[in-house]
Amino acid sequence: MRLLIGAGGTGGHVYPALAVAEVLHKSGDGHELTFIGTRGGGGFEKQLVDAYDVPFAAYGEVFAGPIVGVNPLRAISSMVKMGLGVLQAWQFMGRHKPQAILLTGGWANVPVALAARVRGIPMLVYLPDIEPGSTIRVLSRFAEKVATTVDASAPFFKPGQIVATGYPLRGAFMTATREEGQACFGLDPARKTLLITGGSRGARSINQAVEAILPDLLADGIQVIHITGQLDWDRSQAATADLPDATLYHPLAYSDQMHLAYAASDLAVARAGASTLGELTYYGLPGILVPYPYAWRYQRVNADYLAEHSAAVRLDDEQMADTLLPTIRRLMYDEGTSVQMKAAAKALGSAHGAQNIADLLLEMAQ
Repeated sequence: MRLLIGAGGTGGHVYPALAVAEVLHKSGDGHELTFIGTRGGGGFEKQLVDAYDVPFAAYGEVFAGPIVGVNPLRAISSMVKMGLGVLQAWQFMGRHKPQAILLTGGWANVPVALAARVRGIPMLVYLPDIEPGSTIRVLSRFAEKVATTVDASAPFFKPGQIVATGYPLRGAFMTATREEGQACFGLDPARKTLLITGGSRGARSINQAVEAILPDLLADGIQVIHITGQLDWDRSQAATADLPDATLYHPLAYSDQMHLAYAASDLAVARAGASTLGELTYYGLPGILVPYPYAWRYQRVNADYLAEHSAAVRLDDEQMADTLLPTIRRLMYDEGTSVQMKAAAKALGSAHGAQNIADLLLEMAQ
């Protein structure tokens, strides 16, 4: 089958797309896979695609930009880009003739969807979050089916349109062990491990809150994997330079070994992007989730979903100064709560999301 995969903007869109591509490639059925991302986005998507062990037959880029929630001048500029993007996507499809298309979100998907509709190519959209943002809502109008992480997304779409597939995890996530994670990060197997991460771009408010309580955490004997994000690395390093005993502190600007970080950890403090729904739950890892406050409400909805299922605790940015440390201590040392949350998280996880989405896409291509 000739299959086109489109994603752009953030790792939250690109990684699920790559997970599905990995399943299709490893099936051994000789599918021709092509990928289309954002032109002028700094090469972010292409870096991820090139680093991944999936041989795409071609990589394309289209112009695109945000229309909702921006000033009028930028919206006009984005509409012009979208027009060019439709032409670019049309030409790309003309060259590679995909039989079906998977779109996982990002502005670059909109011109792809428009071109595909005109060409009559069936589309599958994947929504990683609970609640769709404006882009996914637009894409769903052109899609035959919408794959979702959970059933709770059904009310946002037409009756019968969604298929709850689970979150598509990359293969490395399903083979990582706790022992491998401990070895990778130089951890003591006898100690509790706390993972701090703000996603692919980092989270300054989380970093600052953690830096303020690091001496207490280390004094408690907790070892900390702290992924600061590239943009906050220098500032965070300066802020933690005078720790009295930093042997238990493992800071990183970025890690491409997140599967091992999750596998090695007992608790995570993180934003509530879509990956938390699939990755934390697969490992049965309890989370303290801090939704990003300056964007669409989808992170709050994700955090609330996990909290309502007893798999996580939600804290907002303004609460962290007073409540982050006691919440970490409670979830780390109250064995009853910890065991209950791990079981609740594990019950929400799925190992089959990528395969389920791949099967749906192939069904549409026939």
